[in-house]
Amino acid sequence: MGQSRRDFLKLAGLSTAIGSLPLSAVFPEDKGAYNMPVPYTLGMASYTFRAFTLDQTLEMTRRLGLKKITLKDMHLPMNITAQEMAVVQKKMNEAGIELSSCGVVYMKTAEEIHKAFVYAKLAGIKMMVGVPEQSLLGLAEEKVKETDIALAIHNHGPTDQRFPSPESAYSLIRNMDKRMGLCIDVGHTQRLGLDPSSEVERFFDRLLDVHIKDVSSADAKGSTVEIGRGVIDTPKLLRTLAKLKYAGTLHFEHEKDQKDSLPGVAESVGYVRGVLATL
Repeated sequence: MGQSRRDFLKLAGLSTAIGSLPLSAVFPEDKGAYNMPVPYTLGMASYTFRAFTLDQTLEMTRRLGLKKITLKDMHLPMNITAQEMAVVQKKMNEAGIELSSCGVVYMKTAEEIHKAFVYAKLAGIKMMVGVPEQSLLGLAEEKVKETDIALAIHNHGPTDQRFPSPESAYSLIRNMDKRMGLCIDVGHTQRLGLDPSSEVERFFDRLLDVHIKDVSSADAKGSTVEIGRGVIDTPKLLRTLAKLKYAGTLHFEHEKDQKDSLPGVAESVGYVRGVLATL
């Protein structure tokens, strides 16, 4: 990219600053602070903060300067009522954060398919990240057409019996409604020994969402680490998505340090911001 290591570290140096500065200084809340020359946005996957309440999750997301979030069921329960949903929406509006999607939602029966789409409709979202049983994909497509809520199928890597890779889902939905798409988890993709950049390019016509992270190794033993410390070529991934004009959201999903996840995800956000500044 033409930058020396010293120049890049200056741009990505937020990770160092985090240790000595409040997050409000590292990630200013000025809406005009970020002028990324790329079409996509950055958001949070709330599974990162699974050990925390919704209020804490929104506050940490706000402090990171992220304006979009996908909520997991520990923060947006599957049995939520309309009245409770109104409370959630009020909290999100006050935090200045948009609900971009929900999930991952697992759907093992026809009844769970129906309930999932009722849930997503109540939340007022246009996309759900989910994992339906392969035999239920036809029913899922019917619900997508009925509700106009897109379904982004999430791959989960070597131990996933349904959709380990992006291709395993793509091969089954390629002739379905265009709103049947993919949420590519770059960490689980790398754990299969696949290059995430190549995978997003191969299946870009169905790419609806991206869960961004880094992993310690390109095999089944790989685990989440701070972005920039692992084996994923994140600069290549970000360049590829910009080249393809991906206009969705990259949701940070930091699975490490469940009870103290903010420092790690803050470092990851800082690294990605630094890379974006070089694009």
